Amino acid sequence: MSGDDKIIKILFFGDMVGKPGRFAVRDFLAEKRAEYDFVIANVENASHGFGLTEKNYNDLISYGVDAMTSGNHIWDKRDILTYIETADKLIRPINYPKDTPGVGSRIFDCGEFKIAVLNILGKVFVNIVDFPWENILEEIKRLKEITPVVIVDFHGEATAEKICFGRCCAELGVSAFLGTHTHVQTADEKILDGTTGYITDAGFCGAVDSVIGMDYKTSLTRFTTCIPERYEVAESSEVQINAVEIDIDAVTGCARAIRRIFCSRNNEKEDESQ
Repeated sequence: MSGDDKIIKILFFGDMVGKPGRFAVRDFLAEKRAEYDFVIANVENASHGFGLTEKNYNDLISYGVDAMTSGNHIWDKRDILTYIETADKLIRPINYPKDTPGVGSRIFDCGEFKIAVLNILGKVFVNIVDFPWENILEEIKRLKEITPVVIVDFHGEATAEKICFGRCCAELGVSAFLGTHTHVQTADEKILDGTTGYITDAGFCGAVDSVIGMDYKTSLTRFTTCIPERYEVAESSEVQINAVEIDIDAVTGCARAIRRIFCSRNNEKEDESQ
C-alpha cells in the first residue's frame, strides 16, 4: 500500500495461454512484482491452452500471483476436480450451478486491507450457464459489506454485454470490472461513475505470432474446412503481456486510475511441458 491516501496497486493479467503465457507472466513479475500490492491473473487457458493443472497452479503462486480467475475452460483439465476445493487462490465463475465444485468469489485478507474477487461468466455467445443476475447482485452487496474493494472478472464474448453489466456493477460501487475471454485487448479503459476501473477486455498473455495464443495453421484449417481439429498453443520467438493496473483507494474502494499494459519480449526456449 502506498502513500498517505492508502492506495492499493493491483495488477490484473488477461488470459494467459499455455507455456508462453505462463513464462511471460513469470518473467514480468520477476522484474515488477514489488511494484504491486496484489496480483490477479485469468488462468483458464494456462495449461496447454485449456484448463489449469495443479502443477501450473502451484507454479503461478510461486511467481507471485495472489488470486486466479477463470471461465468456461476451467474444467478442461480433469485433475481440476481433485484440487479445486483446496485451491484457496482459485475462483471459478459464480454462475455455475450451486453444487459445482469450487467457489465463485473469495475474500483475500492482506493485513491492512481485504480484497474481494468475483468471477462471472457471460451468457451471450457462450450459453453454457444460467445467468441469475439477481443472485450475482446480491453477492456483490454481500462482499461490499465485508470490504470496500471488490474486483470483478467478467468472462464474456460480447462487448455490449460487458459494457452493460460493467455499468450495472459500477452503480453498486465495485472497484474494478475487468473483461476477459476474447484475448484481444480493448482501448477503452476508463473510470465509470467515479468509482469503477473498467476495460472491456484485458487481452491475453502468450505468443505474439499466433491466433489469440493458438497456432495459426491449425486455426486456419478449422475456419476453412469446418472440420474439428485440436488447437495447439503457438510457438513464437516473441511473447506478449496484456494486463491492467488499477489504483484503488483502500478506504472507499473507489478506483483512482486504470492503465493498460501491452508489452512484448523475446521468448527464451525452455524445456517444460505446455
